[in-house]
Amino acid sequence: MKKVYIGTGRRKSSVAQVKMFPGKGKITVNDRDVRDFFPYETNVMDLKQPLVATGNEETFDIEVKVTGGGFTGQTGAIRLGITRALLQYDEANEGNEGSYRQILKKSGFVTRDPRAKERKKPGLKEARRAPQFSKR
Repeated sequence: MKKVYIGTGRRKSSVAQVKMFPGKGKITVNDRDVRDFFPYETNVMDLKQPLVATGNEETFDIEVKVTGGGFTGQTGAIRLGITRALLQYDEANEGNEGSYRQILKKSGFVTRDPRAKERKKPGLKEARRAPQFSKR
C-alpha cells in the first residue's frame, strides 16, 4: 500500500482537495491533466511553486479535486493544498534536516490568502461603486 499525503487548500471561493503520493511528477486536476485543465502556463507554474521550492517536481504524483471560483482562485487553492501535503510528508519523514516548513514559510506558501470579494452594500451598484451623482 502506498502512502498518501492529503492537504486542503482554499482561496477566494475555491476549495481544493490534494492527494499526494510517491510517483513521477504527474499532476491530475478533476481527472484531467493539469495542462488540459488550466488554459495558461502561468497557472501551472504558480501551482507547482511549492514543489519547485522544495525540489520535489518529479518525486510525487498529485491528484486534485477542485471546485468553485475561477482559474486564479483554483490555482491558489491547489498551491496551498500541495503545501499542506508537503508539510504532512515532511512531518512523517522527520529525518530530513532541510525542513520544508522553513523553505515554504519564507516563500509565503504556508499562509492562506484571506482576500475575498467584498460584499455589495445597499444603495450602491457594487461594493463601493455609488450611482452617478447629478447636480441637477
